[in-house]
Amino acid sequence: MNIRRRIGCVVLAAALAVPVAATAQSVNVTRSILEDQPFTLIYPETMVASGTAGEPLTINHPNAPLQCTLVIVPVEETDWTPQRALAEFDDEAVTAQWEDSFPDFVLGERSTASYQSGQALLYEGTSAVSPLGMPITLVHTETVDSGRGYILDCLYATDIAANARPIVDFIIANFSTRADAECCIGAQPVEEQELVAPE
Repeated sequence: MNIRRRIGCVVLAAALAVPVAATAQSVNVTRSILEDQPFTLIYPETMVASGTAGEPLTINHPNAPLQCTLVIVPVEETDWTPQRALAEFDDEAVTAQWEDSFPDFVLGERSTASYQSGQALLYEGTSAVSPLGMPITLVHTETVDSGRGYILDCLYATDIAANARPIVDFIIANFSTRADAECCIGAQPVEEQELVAPE
């Protein structure tokens, strides 16, 4: 059972965050300033973060259809694990969740992934029909830590997958449910000039 289904798709308050200087020039680091909602989000410096208390934290690429959104929600199921969530994965229910936004949503790979702070459930999906007016790919990850559910969703135009997916993988690998994580794990993010929006 995944977090999104368990909370009925209700988006609750996300943590207030402030950007801080990163050790590498090519990335930004956003850390929570709220002790009860810690996180560290590391992403290419070309991406722009927005969000305040009571809202999800969103990062957008200014030159291409690439967006990631972080939501933190309270959860009661403290024994949740990504391995069990994967074993109990309900394809039909998950597909139905996304069909409001993406009418022809098709689930792809389901697995576990590594955040910097631990394991997460990961699944992918695609849709030829989207609010962006182009085919999109969704990469959804979620985990539970200390009574909090962390949901990190990234969307990008399927046509730019070759360049967008390494950025998404970098963001996921470097995400932490703690506010003191450091950069960086894995390959460096793709430079801005390599990420071109489809015509």
